[in-house]
This record gives sequence, C-alpha cells and structure tokens, in this order.
Amino acid sequence: MATISSRLTPTREILTTPSVARLLSASLVGRLPTGMAALAILLSVRAHDGSYTLAGALSAIYAASAAVGGPLLGRLIDRTRQPPTLIISGLISAAAFIGLAAVDPTTTPVTAMGLAAAAGAATPQLEPCLRVLWSPVLRDEHAVRVAYSLDAATQELIFVVGPLVVLATSALADPGIGLVTAGVLGITGSLWFATAAPARQWRGAPTTAHWAGPLRSVSLVRLLTALLFVGATIGAFTVGITAYAEHSAAPAAAGWLIAANAVGALAGGIAYTMLSAAGDEHRRLQLLLCALGLGYAPLVIQLEIPAMAVLAILSGLALPPVLACSFALIGQLAPEGTITEAHAWMITAFGAGNAAGSALAGFAADTVSSRLALAASVAMATVALVVAAPSFVRPKPRTKQHAQ
Repeated sequence: MATISSRLTPTREILTTPSVARLLSASLVGRLPTGMAALAILLSVRAHDGSYTLAGALSAIYAASAAVGGPLLGRLIDRTRQPPTLIISGLISAAAFIGLAAVDPTTTPVTAMGLAAAAGAATPQLEPCLRVLWSPVLRDEHAVRVAYSLDAATQELIFVVGPLVVLATSALADPGIGLVTAGVLGITGSLWFATAAPARQWRGAPTTAHWAGPLRSVSLVRLLTALLFVGATIGAFTVGITAYAEHSAAPAAAGWLIAANAVGALAGGIAYTMLSAAGDEHRRLQLLLCALGLGYAPLVIQLEIPAMAVLAILSGLALPPVLACSFALIGQLAPEGTITEAHAWMITAFGAGNAAGSALAGFAADTVSSRLALAASVAMATVALVVAAPSFVRPKPRTKQHAQ
C-alpha cells in the first residue's frame, strides 16, 4: 500500500501545483460539447419529427467541421495568443449551438447545417492549449509526462458525462435544451481556461512561415497516421460492441459495455502516471500499441455479456498510455512554433480514424457479423503498430534563428 501511495505522489503534487486543477477542470468543462453534440442533435431533430438521416448528417457536418477548423485555430493560436482565439471561437460555437436549438431542422435544413458547421469549426482548441501549457507550468519532464497521462485518462469523462448531461437536461425541459447546455458549457470552460494566468502568459515560439505548418515534418505525419488507425480501433469497437449487444438480444447492454471500456481507459491512464518517463518514447509507443491490439483481441470470441464487460474494461487500459506517449512524441517532432497546431492535427487524425473505423465496422456487421466488426478493431490497432514500427527521426537541436 505504501508503494502505491508513493507512486501516486507525483500525481498529487501535479494536482496541487498552482493553476493545474483550474486548467484541467476548465478544459474538461469546455470540451464537454464534444461528447454532447451527437446525442443533443439527435434528440433535437427527433423532437421535430426529423429523420435519423438528417440527425446523422448534422452530426457528421459538426464533426467534419471540427476536424477542419481545429488545425486552423491551432495555427492562429501559435502565431498569436491563447485567450483571444479561445474566447472568440467559444462565443461563436456557443451562439451556433443555441441557434441550432432555436431552428426547426426539418423545415430549414440548410440553416441547421450551417449552424452545425459553425458550431464544429469554432470548437475552442482547449485540448491542444492545455498540452502546450504543461511544460511551462510544471517543474520537470517527468511531471509533464505524468500530466499527459492524467490528461489522457480524464478525457474519457467527456464521453461518459457529456451524454448524461444531455439526457438529464432534456428530461427536465425541451430536447433542444441539450444544445443550449452544450453551448453554455463550451463558453464557460473557454472563459475559465483563457483567464488563467498560464494561458494569458503563454506566447508561441517564432517559426518560419510554411504552408504545411507542422505537417512538413515527415515523422510527425507518420505519427499522425498511426493515430488515425488508433482512432479507427476505437470507432470499430464502438460499432462492433453495439452490434454484438443487438445480436445477443440485449441492445441496452451496448451502453454499459462502452462505459466499461471507458472505465478501463480511466484506470489505465491513472496507472500510467505511476510509471517513470520513458528514455525512448518511440519504443514505449510500440509496446503500448501492441498492448492495444492484444487488449481488443479477446472480444472477438464473444462470450456472455458479463464476461464481455470484463473484457471491455481490459480492452480500454492501453488507450490513454498510447495517447500520453503520443503527446510526448508530438512535442519532440513538431517544428518550432507549431506545437498547438500539431496537437490539433492529432485530434483531427484521431477523429477521422474513429469515423472511418465506425463505417468499416458497420459494413462488416451488416454484411458478415458483429464478430468481424470487432476483429476490425484488432486489425486497425495492428496497422497502427506497423505504421509506427520504423524509428522516428529525432529532431535536430533548435535555435531561435532556425525552425526545423
């Protein structure tokens, strides 16, 4: 017990470091709309007797716009400051969410699509902003690695708490209130984060203008490609486990199995904070990607639901460590002055992979079986490992006059 307590000491020290609790909490609150949007849009559309097709289209537009807008906002932050961009984008996104709640998407679908696009494209880049602040806020490299892991673990809460907030608010009032709540939470978190001292003091490093930004780093692009397949692993799991639950005549179990996976991820992220910083992050990433694939493999057997719940927990353990290790590598591989945009590209890659994995698993479940859909998650993790197998080119020493 004493050993566990001593290993948790760095986490306790980080959480008690000035500004850390505020930054982490504000980021989680401001990012809740990401976990709320799909369900809030669905409930709002159905409340107007709209089709699932329309709801799916609006959700897809929101997600696609967020994927495109994220790197653009990240580049703007790198070249200016965090607070103005976070506050302005937060206000735009909040206004779009509230506007989407006010319109009837069945009679004004084009307007609804425009509002969904605006809400997504203006999503405040709290996640990348948080990660670039860890180094100046914390005392040493090991503390930063612990913070990365804690960050990766707690973001699971967004996709557990977000839908619950939507269901709770919709039960108390009109279904459209879920969209309003998403907008209010987004701007609240953004203001809380942007007014913190570290966010106000941060300045981007000088960089050489280049249209590709951080994507001019070949090694970074390869890392992002690997993360795209990591996202596909999670997307395939979500669809595959839902199909399994339906084929087991227990469709309600899907939500519990997905929640079990999130619990495993939270536990894995917290456990990862107890490990020392890796001397070779690339080597550790390879091992973690291998663990990711092995974690999802037993689900293909498709046991009874209680056993599948245990396996779902185990399958979630490796994801936060994979992400935390990737955060550290992005910090090493991103060219000077592009770190916020690089982290935004990571979110885009993961989200695109998640969507692609969901589509692939959906096709597999419809045409063959839920077993094949779950096997797709293992296959995607394997591809991620193959992509990340060759050593990443280590960045050259940087100077103030030259940006790699």
